[in-house]
Amino acid sequence: MKQAAPIIAALAVVGAFSTAVYAQTADRAIKYRQGVMSAQGWHMGVLGGMAKGTRPYDKDAAQRSAMFVDQLMLMHNEGFIPGSDKGAPTKAKSEIWSQKAKFDKNAADAKVETAKLAASAGNGLDALRAAIGPVGRACQNCHDDFQAKDYSN
Repeated sequence: MKQAAPIIAALAVVGAFSTAVYAQTADRAIKYRQGVMSAQGWHMGVLGGMAKGTRPYDKDAAQRSAMFVDQLMLMHNEGFIPGSDKGAPTKAKSEIWSQKAKFDKNAADAKVETAKLAASAGNGLDALRAAIGPVGRACQNCHDDFQAKDYSN
């Protein structure tokens, strides 16, 4: 029995540490994906302002922002790790994990549209306007299905 006490104590420490690391990982994943999506939103704002005429069209800025939106689209899914539906405040619905195939398809569809945006945003205002709408719709499809209106946790 005396020999079991240190082993039990060590297992308790490892278990507590593992739980803390797991929680930190979920929190970090939530913050990571929120940061990526915030950057996407920034650049979509630049592009949207140009498309709406509230910001002058600038070929170089349009190309840069569209390229960033496209690259960031590759990154945000990495933040949706198992268990990251809880932790830091998040708008992610549990359906992301229970309907993973649909979530992944929405993300893939959005990636197709962001690639088109990146290829055409620097080709003039008409090209930007033609490409930005489908990106917005693809993003909205995912948000409609998988984003809560309020933060949870």
